[in-house]
Amino acid sequence: MQRNHPAPRSAGAVNPWLPQEIDEAPGAETSSPPAPAVATGPTAPQRGVPAPDQVDQLPVCRRGGRTSDLWVVGAHGGAGESTVAGLVPAWSAAGHAWHPGTATAPARSVVVARTHARGLAAAKAVAKQWASDLVPDVELLGLVLVADAPGRLPKPLRDLARLISGGYPRTWFVSWAEAWRLGAPPDPATSSRDVGSLVNDISLLTTTGATRRATTRKDHDDGTA
Repeated sequence: MQRNHPAPRSAGAVNPWLPQEIDEAPGAETSSPPAPAVATGPTAPQRGVPAPDQVDQLPVCRRGGRTSDLWVVGAHGGAGESTVAGLVPAWSAAGHAWHPGTATAPARSVVVARTHARGLAAAKAVAKQWASDLVPDVELLGLVLVADAPGRLPKPLRDLARLISGGYPRTWFVSWAEAWRLGAPPDPATSSRDVGSLVNDISLLTTTGATRRATTRKDHDDGTA
């Protein structure tokens, strides 16, 4: 008897705030290698975005010669940047600061924030700092939102998270990990599917380079103001 498998969803239809199902049948083979995650938001600073207050800006570290495949920047205290950086040996926790590269080799970075109100507000301020062109020589790959509690986000926080994610090139959501809370080391092999997707996406981006849009600056606000 012939079995009908569900048709794959388009990339634009995926809701990052809900658990995702696997559409391929077990053992299905792909005819081409996976492609880097497509940018869904601005990939470069934009004109007209107001800078956040000085107190809400992250410091920019002076270049000290240290480099990393990826800098994981915490938007606020307790964001979880050290845990996220620990997923891949080549990633480095940046603390709560930007670590710029050079004009020819910008530092690839992601911002990490918790999904509570304070964390989302901090992510918004960091997005505005980057979008207003205050962060030199940084290639921002996206935002990593780490769940602050088990279960589904309350609607006001979901709506705020969707709004703020529009100011980042990409957004990944990492669900609550009780093992991390208890001190287990971060390991993609034993973590949830969304952690695996995060590692795979960013590894592809840092290997092949994030695809920049033809228009790198826009005259309108990025939606985080």
